Amino acid sequence: MDTATPIFAGIDVSKAYLDTATRPGRSPDRDPDDPAGIAAPVARLKPLAPALVVVEATGGLELPLVAAPQVAGIPVAAINPRQARDFAKASGRLAKTDRIDAEALAHFAEAIRP
Repeated sequence: MDTATPIFAGIDVSKAYLDTATRPGRSPDRDPDDPAGIAAPVARLKPLAPALVVVEATGGLELPLVAAPQVAGIPVAAINPRQARDFAKASGRLAKTDRIDAEALAHFAEAIRP
């Protein structure tokens, strides 16, 4: 991958899983939402040196996940879920799954750069 192309990531947080997508990138990854599962996407993202990782603010579920990339020196932003959904709709993504949400968050990170 061209090192001049910035990498952006989106992580969809749920009680059970974390779905991670990158732009440009490969298929989304799924990890359990537990300490080991939080470490896994950080370990995958660290060598990519993403310009930004975006997650939705989910009423507290996102807090451990937001802290982990910060500790690893990866920039991360928690955004309002309504903004993410409105952006996904405006981008033509009307379906709503965890994988699609992760891809939409990565696209949001790339396009908006909050």
